Amino acid sequence: QVQLVESGGGLVQAGGSLRLSCAASGRTFRTYPMGWFRQAPGKEREFVAAISRSGGSTNYGDSVKGRFTISRDNAKNTVYLQMNSLKPEDTTIYYCAATTRLTIAISDYEYNYWGQGTQVTVSS
Repeated sequence: QVQLVESGGGLVQAGGSLRLSCAASGRTFRTYPMGWFRQAPGKEREFVAAISRSGGSTNYGDSVKGRFTISRDNAKNTVYLQMNSLKPEDTTIYYCAATTRLTIAISDYEYNYWGQGTQVTVSS
């Protein structure tokens, strides 16, 4: 069992940057590949980024490639999402998630644990 708490969301102008953090409880954080998703009201959950247990492998959704970077610090039980060149269409709630699978997962149904989400708003 792992509990996830996101932070770092807020309001930013288009072209700006934000860094989201997701703090995990428990001693087994390093055993979980992690992911970030986002979901706007009335829309399907969208894959944003994922990272392997060691941090050596990453994967990104097409809409954020080249702008967002996922990373993790296993000593701090934290995964990050650095978001640069933000656009108004990035406005939504962002969720971090942990999967018990051994490798990176890009589908939300592959994830077992979810945070409560953090709101990101990008103004034009």
